[in-house]
Amino acid sequence: PLPIEIDAYTEGTVVNTIPDEGVVIESEGAIIQGILGIGGEKRGKLKLLANDPSDIGLVDDLNDSHNGLIIVCGAYVDYTFFKKALDIGVAGIVCGGFDYDNLSKILGFKLGVAITGSENIPISLIITEGFGEISMAHRTFELLKSFEGFHVSINGSTQIRAGVIRPEVIIIHDEAFGTNIINEEDLVISEGSIVRIIRPPFFGKVGKVVSLPAKLVQLESETMVRVAEIEFENGNKKIIPRTNLELIIG
Repeated sequence: PLPIEIDAYTEGTVVNTIPDEGVVIESEGAIIQGILGIGGEKRGKLKLLANDPSDIGLVDDLNDSHNGLIIVCGAYVDYTFFKKALDIGVAGIVCGGFDYDNLSKILGFKLGVAITGSENIPISLIITEGFGEISMAHRTFELLKSFEGFHVSINGSTQIRAGVIRPEVIIIHDEAFGTNIINEEDLVISEGSIVRIIRPPFFGKVGKVVSLPAKLVQLESETMVRVAEIEFENGNKKIIPRTNLELIIG
């Protein structure tokens, strides 16, 4: 027999084994989910290149010292930035937004709704908000900022349809932070809930639920669906189908 080493993706304690398949690893730490990503599992030390969630990543901010790091930018990075990060050997990029056409240029094909994460690229990209120049959510940015210098695991794998998979940043730590107890009712979208929209035309936007009309509403497709009234940070309100909403807990 030949010993086979398998990368565990993240550190922790093995608490169970699954015959012929793998193991279950238990860890304590923080997890951040993005809206879309490309590239598979990567690990590295976390480094912030932005001072504010609205900052834009600049090519001049990159240098050889970022080799092997997971870098956090603010609202946006462009194709030139991505290419230089690739050349330097950056392990991963976490940013608020990215251009859809540039994403297709990197992949060599138009991105559909199939699963991502198996791309043959040495860098993983995690978009936390959506397409275009979108400031990273303040809570997301502050959480990443508080763990700068920690070793993190990231995975760009994404699946939008059934069996939703979100790209993620996992930070294993034993720091003394307050813990929120999540009850079953906290997992239900209700008035006051913070949600992210997961379908166009407001894909990636985050807002607050201000009302949940009881009556079904007819959409342009003539389907009757349950909706929610969402208020965005700029004060604008929109009626969104509830199935297009993703609850944000934290």
